[in-house]
Amino acid sequence: MSDASPQTVFLSDYQPFSHVLKQVSLVFRLSPQATRVQARIDLAPNPARPGKHDLRLDGESVKLISCKVDGRDVAPLVDATGLTLAAADLPDGAFVLETEVEIAPEANTALEGLYMSRGMYCTQCEAEGFRKITYYPDRPDVMAPFKVRVEGDLPVLLSNGNPVGQGAGWAEWNDPWPKPAYLFALVAGELVAHSAPFRTASGRSVDLNIWVRPGDEDRCAYAMDSLIRSMRWDEEVYGREYDLDVFNIVAVDDFNMGAMENKGLNIFNSKFVLASPETATDDDFARIEAIIAHEYFHNWTGNRITCRDWFQLCLKEGLTVFRDQQFSGDMRSHAVKRIEDVLMLRARQFREDQGPLAHPVRPESYMEINNFYTATVYEKGAEVIGMLKRLVGDEGYAKALDLYFDRHDGEAATIEDWLKVFEDATGRDLAQFKRWYSEAGTPRLKVSEEWAEGRLTLQFEQENPATPGQEVKGAKVLPIAVGLIGPNGDEAVPTTVLEMTETRQSFSFEGLGARPVVSILRGFSAPVVLERDLTPVDRAFLLAHDTDPFNKWEAGRALAKDVLARMVAEGADVAPMWLDAMAGVAFDDRLDPAFRALCLRLPSDDDMAQTLHAAGHVPDPARIYASRRTMGDALAHRLRDGLEGLMASMSVSGAFTPDAVSAGKRALGNAALGLVSRLDGGAAAKDAWAKADNMTDRIGALSALIDLGKAEAALAEFAAMFGQDGNVMDKWYMLQIALAAPDRAVEVAKELTALPEFNWKNPNRFRSVIGALSANHAGFHRADGAAYAFVADWLMKLDPLNPQTAARMSTAFETWRRYDADRQQMVQEQLRRILAQPGLSRDMTEMAGRMQKGG
Repeated sequence: MSDASPQTVFLSDYQPFSHVLKQVSLVFRLSPQATRVQARIDLAPNPARPGKHDLRLDGESVKLISCKVDGRDVAPLVDATGLTLAAADLPDGAFVLETEVEIAPEANTALEGLYMSRGMYCTQCEAEGFRKITYYPDRPDVMAPFKVRVEGDLPVLLSNGNPVGQGAGWAEWNDPWPKPAYLFALVAGELVAHSAPFRTASGRSVDLNIWVRPGDEDRCAYAMDSLIRSMRWDEEVYGREYDLDVFNIVAVDDFNMGAMENKGLNIFNSKFVLASPETATDDDFARIEAIIAHEYFHNWTGNRITCRDWFQLCLKEGLTVFRDQQFSGDMRSHAVKRIEDVLMLRARQFREDQGPLAHPVRPESYMEINNFYTATVYEKGAEVIGMLKRLVGDEGYAKALDLYFDRHDGEAATIEDWLKVFEDATGRDLAQFKRWYSEAGTPRLKVSEEWAEGRLTLQFEQENPATPGQEVKGAKVLPIAVGLIGPNGDEAVPTTVLEMTETRQSFSFEGLGARPVVSILRGFSAPVVLERDLTPVDRAFLLAHDTDPFNKWEAGRALAKDVLARMVAEGADVAPMWLDAMAGVAFDDRLDPAFRALCLRLPSDDDMAQTLHAAGHVPDPARIYASRRTMGDALAHRLRDGLEGLMASMSVSGAFTPDAVSAGKRALGNAALGLVSRLDGGAAAKDAWAKADNMTDRIGALSALIDLGKAEAALAEFAAMFGQDGNVMDKWYMLQIALAAPDRAVEVAKELTALPEFNWKNPNRFRSVIGALSANHAGFHRADGAAYAFVADWLMKLDPLNPQTAARMSTAFETWRRYDADRQQMVQEQLRRILAQPGLSRDMTEMAGRMQKGG
C-alpha cells in the first residue's frame, strides 16, 4: 500500500480523545481471507474535551460492512485511514457504537494487526496495528476493559484476560483491566501447552501456559523457568503481583519484533521461547531469560500503567529494560551484565546518537511511530533511569516507584508524571535532569587532574554536541562515580558519586598520602564518552588493580583501542604492554571466566570506525579489518603456551546446564579455541566440532572454521542436522555472512539468498542475511559499493510487504558520514534510489529521508 504524503505528528499537538470508552466487546469469526469482526463499544463524551465533537476512528485495510449508533444504521464518512461520525449524528450523552468489518489475515504480509503464520492466526497491535483489525481510536490513552468471543475451526482459541467460556468452535475471554488497543491479542491454531502452576505472594493460583506447535513442547522448560523466576522476582523486589488467573505465552514463527506484552497473552518470536542444549547457545538462553522477564515486567510498567501517547514510549520501555537488566544481573553476574549492556549501548545507541537518526529519549515529532522503537528509547531510556536511581539512592528509588504505582495505576502517564513522583518522594528538583529526556546526543565528558600536597582536584567539562534539529543544549546532570587507587593497588577512596550540574565543575579530595590513579565513571554511571589523558601504564594499572569490575574491563578495552587505533592510523606494531596485560587477565583464575572472555574480545571493526571518526580520522574499513586480524594473531601467539591448558580447565563435565557459571566457562573456552585456531590451522576447531554435544560449543567450533575458510564440511553437516529448524538455520545463514572475508561477503550473501530455502518474507531469516552483511563492517563498506546496492535491492523488495522490518534494517546506512567521499556518494545514490521507489511506505520514506538529509 502506498503511504502518499505522510504526515508528521507532533507532541505539542496532543489533545485527549473526544470520547471515553466504558466497555469493548468483540466477536471474531475467523476465516483466512474473510474474517468478520463485530465490535460493540460503549462510549460517552469526554469531560476533558468540552463541547460536542465528531467521533473519529482509525481504520486501515478493513472493509466496513455495517455501522450502528444505539441500534440505528448510520453512514459514516470512510476514507483510507478511518471513519468519521459527525457530531450532529451522535447523542448528547452516552451511546453504543456497533460496527462489523471484514479483513483478510492470510493476505497480511506486514505482520501488523491480525495475520497468519503457517496456519496460525496471531496479532501484533503495537504500535498502531489494531486499526487493521477494526475501526477504533487506536491510541494508547484510550483504555477500556475488553470482552472477546473467538469463533473458528482451530482447537486453541486465545485472547487477553481470563477464560470465561468455551465450546466446540468458540471461546470467550474477559479482561477486566482497562487497556489500550495496542495490548489486544488473539491467537488461534493447532497448539499444545507446556504448563505449570504459580502461587502469588498473597496465595492466589495462576495457571501458566506456553503454547507452541506440536513437537516443540520439549523446548519450553527454560522459558517457563524464566517466567516463574521473573514473577517471583517482581514480587520480592518491586512488590508487584500478577493480577489475572492465567498467563499465556505463544511462540510464533513470523514476528517483526522479539516479543509483545499483551495483557495476559504475550506473543513471542519463537526464537525467544524455544531452547534446548542441542539447538540454543548460552547467549540464546540468556536472551530468552531477559526477554521473558521484560515482557512479564510490562504487566505493571506498560500495561497497568501505560503511556499517554507514543512520544512517551520510553516511559514503559526504558523503565522495563532497566528492570530486566536488574533481574538478569541478579540471576547471573551484575558485572558481566553491565559490561554486555554497555557494549550494546555503544554499538547501537551511541552510533544512533552520532548520526542522522539521532533523537531525544522522548522525541518531539515522528512520521511513523514504528521507526522510534530504537536503542535511544530502550537502552538510553534505561540508562536515564539508572542515573536517576543512582542520584536518589536505593531507598529513594523504591519510595518513588511505590508512589508511581499507587498514583498512576490504571492511567496513561507521561514523563512529567514519572519525574513528579520522584520529586514528591525525594524532595529533589529534577527540572535540569529532564534534559536527558528532551535532548538528543551523547555528552562528551573531559577530565583533567591537578595534584599538590595531598590534594587531588578533578576538573570536569561536559560538551553536548549538536544533533539534527538541536544545535544548542544545556548542561546535563551527570552522576560520576569515582574511586581512587593508591600506588600499591589498594583503594585509597572507595566509590563516591560526584554530581555534576554545570558545564565546568571541579571536585577535590584531600589528605591523600600519595598521588592515586583515578577510576572514573565506575559502573558506567552515566552514558557519556569519557575523554582523559591516561597513559598505557595507567590503563594497565587499572586493569590489574581496579576494584570496580566495569572499569577494570574498561581499562583493558581502552588500552586495546589505543593500540588498534595506532595500528590503523600509523601502521604501528601490536604493543607488548597490551599483550602482557591480556595474558595477565586470561590466566588469572581469580577472575570470573565470563569476565575474562569479555576482556579477550577485541573491539569490533564498527567500534574502531566510530572511535577513529570521533578522533578526526576518516576510517578505512579494509585497514581496520587487516589491523584487527593482525592484533588477534599477535594475541594468539602471546598466549599460545597457556591456551590448551585454558581450554582444558574450562571444560564443563556432566549434562549441559545454561547456568551462568557453566556458560562463563564455555565462553572462555571458546574464546581460547578461537585463538588456538589462528595457530594450528583449524585442527583444534575440527576436533571441537566433532566432539561438540551442545549448540554453544558447536557454534564456537563452526565460527573458528568459517573464520579460517575451512568450514565447508561442517556447514554441510550443520545443515543436514538442523535443516528443518528455522531458528537454528538462521544461525547458519548469519555466521557465513558475518564471518566472511570482506571481498567475499556480498557473494556469500547472494549465494545464500538464491537458495530455495531462503524465505525472505520471514523477518528472522531476512535479518539473518541483511543484518549479518551490515555487521560485516569491511564487507558492507567494500570499496566498490556492491554491498550497498545489494542491501538496497532487498530493502526495496521487502518494503511493499513488510515496511516495518525493511525500515528497521535500513539503519545499515546511518553511518555513511564517517567514510570517504566515494563511499558517501555511493550510499547517497542508494538512498536516492530507495526514495524514488513508487509506493514507498511511510516507514521507509521517513528513515531513508532522515539518513539522506542528516549527518
